[in-house]
Amino acid sequence: MTIDRTALGFGNTAPAIYAADPWASRGRLFPEDVSPTRSEFQRDRDRIVHTTAFRRLKHKTQVFIGPDGDHYRTRLTHTIEVAQVARALARALRLDEDLAEGIALVHDFGHTPFGHTGEDALDEMLKPYGGFDHNAQSLRIVTRLERRYADFDGINLTWEALEGLVKHNGPLLTPDGEGTRGPVPQPILDYCEVHDLQLASYASLEAQVAAIADDIAYNTHDIDDGLRSGYLTFEMLEDIPFLAGLMAEVRARYPDLEATRFANEIQRRQITRMVEDVIHVAQTRLKALAPQSADDIRAAGQVMATFSPEMAATDRQIKALLFSRIYRHPEIMRIREGAAKIVRDLFTAYMNDPREMQSHYWIDHIAGLSEAARARHVGDYLAGMTDSYAVNAHRRLFDRTPDLR
Repeated sequence: MTIDRTALGFGNTAPAIYAADPWASRGRLFPEDVSPTRSEFQRDRDRIVHTTAFRRLKHKTQVFIGPDGDHYRTRLTHTIEVAQVARALARALRLDEDLAEGIALVHDFGHTPFGHTGEDALDEMLKPYGGFDHNAQSLRIVTRLERRYADFDGINLTWEALEGLVKHNGPLLTPDGEGTRGPVPQPILDYCEVHDLQLASYASLEAQVAAIADDIAYNTHDIDDGLRSGYLTFEMLEDIPFLAGLMAEVRARYPDLEATRFANEIQRRQITRMVEDVIHVAQTRLKALAPQSADDIRAAGQVMATFSPEMAATDRQIKALLFSRIYRHPEIMRIREGAAKIVRDLFTAYMNDPREMQSHYWIDHIAGLSEAARARHVGDYLAGMTDSYAVNAHRRLFDRTPDLR
């Protein structure tokens, strides 16, 4: 693998011609005066950080429920690690770092309490009303549910930030209008009626580096948390040639290293190799495409920032290991069953008596809504909960709450 170091963005402040231009943004749904001190994408990033949704991430599960220990990743620490990797990739590829960082910071806003367990349970309860998708919920949060400004709901992000949020994992529609991964969630379709995010095209390269940064971050930190928990051992990591090679490299250089430092040395090498792999692939594809604008990236017909075939195979092997040894571990599954019950019970209770949603700002209007509209508000309320808030809400309404320890 050869990286063109002369093309890297280090020390070169000039953005690449294919980078998103904050001074030529497609604008915001609600026009605002230009800031004299910040670019449009800097403003997006700052608004994201100051939301209540961002603060709530600190008490939402990544893999391990909060009581498991103070050192495990939460949804917030995961998000910060994704943003760091995304910004590093953006700098190397001479992209707009603020846009890449902003998309990384907002990408998990729509996650429920208890991680993917909570999302699955809420999707199950909302199936008769259109289902639940955390990506669509993130869009609802930043366009409707955050209530900070006098002139509009949401935080009025730029078109580019919203495009990156919705399409960072690729187009949602084929050129023929078919969903690329099944039906497009209705909240996304509804928003595009008033502010078209061009669902059939790829997103900017800034959004693409945010997406691959997500994979790099959780592949690495879930191994770290797995080792800390004891669900993973170094012997298990030996089954993956890429990780076995990293461990051999560390042992050769530091033969008597303690376990904690040994794990960290593996993980820092893992991040470095994966980041360099993405840079190499992106440079190769950019050279072949020779894009002259960010729109050329959107029309390229392929992802530009991704893993090589070899690293993609490693990525699949790591995910398989994490699923078998952590995500599907009997103890984790026991906790997941309890967490899912909490979400299902709360949904049923709130549908039966919406007045129990004591802090929901729509509480005075819910009684007159249709069942489907009421269900969506219940979904909004539940999705916004932190793990601890959901547990406490369940204890208030029910005699017996599952033990998540």
